[in-house]
Amino acid sequence: MRESLRVSQNTLEAAKNKAACYHLPMQDLYEFTVPVFIKMLGGLKSVLSKAEAFAREKGISEEAFLNQALAPDMFPLKKQVQVASDHAKGAAARLSGIEVPSYEDSEATFAELQARIDKTIEFLRTVSKESFAEAGTRKVSLAYWKGKSLNGFDYVREYAIPNFFFHVTTAYGIIRHAGVSVGKSDYINGLSFENLEAEVE
Repeated sequence: MRESLRVSQNTLEAAKNKAACYHLPMQDLYEFTVPVFIKMLGGLKSVLSKAEAFAREKGISEEAFLNQALAPDMFPLKKQVQVASDHAKGAAARLSGIEVPSYEDSEATFAELQARIDKTIEFLRTVSKESFAEAGTRKVSLAYWKGKSLNGFDYVREYAIPNFFFHVTTAYGIIRHAGVSVGKSDYINGLSFENLEAEVE
């Protein structure tokens, strides 16, 4: 009986903690999505630029390079970039309660993919913190979820962030595997360092 009561109390506490997460300040969900998407997409654009220069130097056609994949049943590079863009703009729009921009997946060159990234970043910059006021509790449902939904907090934690990073990382992996000289610093795209205060003697 005591053990059962203890389990019930633990379950109740976990439920309370989860409920509190849904009501995170809007700045938290915003800061861990929109600025992160912008930063990582900027890094992806830079990596694509290096890949373009590499392909040109090695005499590899853009079509051949952009259709490389890590495995036969995985998306090629160009699709990885497109889907990363989709997850970024989709998450920002759904969490702020606005219509998700629709882009045609017609990019076939490095320049076109970079333009898509620019367009995605431009859209993300229009999304304000204030529009995330109800982001944690918004109901998010996608067509292929077959009648199911997630609240905004779980959508960010379990779907939007993991999927975005999966496709950005896979794009990076394809480019590195092709022989392009890129490293972790290219992927991370800079750190927000601050100077340490000088020690007072």
